[in-house]
Amino acid sequence: MSQATRRDFMQQTGMGIAGAAALSLPVSSRAAGANERVRVALIGCGGRGRYDANRFAERNDAEVAYLADPHKQRLAEAAKQFKSAKTTDNFRRVLDDKSIDIVIVATPVHWHAPATIMACDAGKHVYVEKPCSHNIREGRLMVEAARRNNRVVQHGTQVRSTSTIKGGVRLLREGLIGDVLIAKAWNIQRRAGSGTGRVIEPPAELDYDMWLGPVPPVPYHDRIFSGWNWLRHFGTGEIGNDGVHDIDYARWGLGVETHPSYISAAGGRYLFNNGAEFPDTQQICFEYPAIGESDKTRMLIYEERLWSTNYPHDCDSGVEYYGTKGQMFLSRRGKIEVFLERNKPHKVDVPNEFQNTADHVADFIDAIRNDRKPNADAEIAHLTTSLCHLGNIAIRLGKSLNFDPKQERFTNDREADALLDRTYRDGHWAAPKGV
Repeated sequence: MSQATRRDFMQQTGMGIAGAAALSLPVSSRAAGANERVRVALIGCGGRGRYDANRFAERNDAEVAYLADPHKQRLAEAAKQFKSAKTTDNFRRVLDDKSIDIVIVATPVHWHAPATIMACDAGKHVYVEKPCSHNIREGRLMVEAARRNNRVVQHGTQVRSTSTIKGGVRLLREGLIGDVLIAKAWNIQRRAGSGTGRVIEPPAELDYDMWLGPVPPVPYHDRIFSGWNWLRHFGTGEIGNDGVHDIDYARWGLGVETHPSYISAAGGRYLFNNGAEFPDTQQICFEYPAIGESDKTRMLIYEERLWSTNYPHDCDSGVEYYGTKGQMFLSRRGKIEVFLERNKPHKVDVPNEFQNTADHVADFIDAIRNDRKPNADAEIAHLTTSLCHLGNIAIRLGKSLNFDPKQERFTNDREADALLDRTYRDGHWAAPKGV
């Protein structure tokens, strides 16, 4: 499929997403009047969830009306912050509330896609934290749920609404550094993670069965609640936790709106031997095939070192784009540098802005009100998050992989295909359904 044809296909499959959604929303969500407010529910009341909810609460056109979390203490902390909101330890009550227009999903990763799918099926628009899924199958099912229910889904990759990143990508599209063939992203910081701890009884304030959700029963241990992201049952490692941001605008600037066809990787636990199930060091290469007669093969590289204090351009996360006429450095920390041929510095008129969640929320609400896709639509979320999953699979299996972007399957590799999905608890009500 050519790049243009694929782009047309995506536009057609998403056509009218917010338009149809607006017709079925309460009047408060359809109107754009300054005094008419959307009602928002937060599912997952940890620090990130409360931060996201605050970006809605500080607006005149939104109110945080419902809070859900299976941990009583976190729910109580959020209730102090959002004093007029109802509370529940079971988010299905939120989905049953027809007055709720928007749901924020800020749970552990294993709940991201199941909760988003259920929310879409319940008629809610969704702001889902990154990464949008625990595995590639869940990501595709999330996209399908958004489309069949005509719901707007915004992914928490706020770089898509940040002026520095938008300005940099615009210059790349205008051909400032020529044809961009390689983008190299990095995430370099000191972060050990954690592994399996000492098995204990779940704390009384936590409904552990609800927290587990569709995951098969796993004994509770003293690191699970704070360190879930480093365990394969629940998380995706640092590539999905923070690296996903840099991978997202690397892919955006590279201009590849599909999956890669070849993945190679190396890495492991080089410094921290603490039982974490994801690397502290990795280099992953994603190769995109030439699309159409005039296009070229392109490459996205992701580098991660979670034990380092030194990084390129004095920036712990960023992307370098290599073009046929120059090079650009871009960072969500609000930095941009351009060098044209023979490393000649080139000034650009782009604002320096740290990643902007408030503008991302504004874009989301505007998309709902004005019948359009948001900046980090469900399909964009899926394509970016899938790179995290593909990289994790290549690292875990220790081999290079060929991938079919259309079928979303590996080529003649049953071992790798088995990791595109996960095992769910038998008959659990939240296990995603579909092919």
